[in-house]
Amino acid sequence: MTWTKTTIGLLVVALAGAGWWYQTANSSDTAANNAGAAKAGSQAAGPRGAGGPAGAGPRGPGGPGSMWNAPVPVRVVPVTSGDLKLQFKTIGTAIALNTVVVQSRVSGPLLALKFTEGQKVEAGQLLAEIDPAPYQVKLAQAEGQLQQNLAQLKNAESDLALYGQLKEKNSISRQQYNAQQALVNQLRGSIKSNEAQVAAAKLELSWTQIKAPISGRTGLRKVDVGNLVQANNSDGIVSITQSEPIYVSFAIPEAQLQSLRSAMKQAQDAGAALAVEAWDRADQLLLSRGVLTTLDNQIDVATGTLKLKAEFANQDAALFPNQFVNVRLTIAEKANAITIPQDAVQYSSEGPFVYVIRDNKAEKRPLSLGVADNGRIEVIQGLAANEQVVMEGLDRLRPGREVQVLGAEAASGAASKPGAASSPSAASSPSAAASQGAEAAKRRPQPAQG
Repeated sequence: MTWTKTTIGLLVVALAGAGWWYQTANSSDTAANNAGAAKAGSQAAGPRGAGGPAGAGPRGPGGPGSMWNAPVPVRVVPVTSGDLKLQFKTIGTAIALNTVVVQSRVSGPLLALKFTEGQKVEAGQLLAEIDPAPYQVKLAQAEGQLQQNLAQLKNAESDLALYGQLKEKNSISRQQYNAQQALVNQLRGSIKSNEAQVAAAKLELSWTQIKAPISGRTGLRKVDVGNLVQANNSDGIVSITQSEPIYVSFAIPEAQLQSLRSAMKQAQDAGAALAVEAWDRADQLLLSRGVLTTLDNQIDVATGTLKLKAEFANQDAALFPNQFVNVRLTIAEKANAITIPQDAVQYSSEGPFVYVIRDNKAEKRPLSLGVADNGRIEVIQGLAANEQVVMEGLDRLRPGREVQVLGAEAASGAASKPGAASSPSAASSPSAAASQGAEAAKRRPQPAQG
């Protein structure tokens, strides 16, 4: 095939036109795609993102409708004014005023028990009976020996009187009279011994009836009827505890001794005693109130603590011997103190602080704190009575943040609302993106017809 100059020129012009068309089509497609993406992003932002920077959706940090800028639901408590106690808190053990193990002082079969387990008994009340027969026999023997010696003494005294008359008439020797007088004195000594034996036999016989030595409450019996009881057995028959009044023994650290002694001196000068409260194991229920009675005479070097003892009337039997209790020793009281719950106080490197609500906004308030009592703490400086401090919702607060004061139910309901704002909008769905791509394809330039 022969190429002429005219044919070659036309071919070059055609190739140049095809290159220009391809470059123009690619530029148009790129511009259309960028415009479609920008439009899709503005639609995904929705009405809540209007006015914000491009690409700022419902979770964007700068949108005015963001959940992070919404008012924080909080619960507040008022600052109150009232009496506050300065207390030492420790643990202690209730100790019975008296504890007695009732033992038998004589041996023998146990005939009867005259008490019920757990019964309250009075001093001198009959508790048990031991078989008295052997001791009755022993008493009878002692009484018989006494009668025998009394008869001999009476005869000897008669002979002595007769010997005295004969002595005055020099009918008998002085030695015979002195021997008779010695016999009389000997019999008198034997009678005293016999009388003591009779008393001992009566005492042992009385011990067969076992009586309560103190008033109190009986425990569980240690022996049943019919068993042979041994004298002075360490287990005994039953124990009796006297718990009205009752003591509580506890200890405080050595570092608190000086404050305690100062408080005791002030109380003694006022004619009073330091108050002590006994609380249950969970430290939730007040069991009884008493007074401090005594301090130990030395500090325990092993623990660095000082033992104390408090007395409680315990007429309602609220305290039980050997019971574990939480002890609160009051050493001072403050009237009209400004207090808040301890849980409302936050701590930072700058010190304790709270959030106060003012004009529906959170205000950070540094505090100077005092003593604490039963979940409340004294505010020496930083708050006034009837101000509102935040108790719940502290994790999202910062100074100047808007708040919404709610109750427990309202706060939980409000916390569930911001989550709805994070649901994807219709503009960001796959179907919407496909429609935007088709529209961009329609705007693409068409190739020139040649």
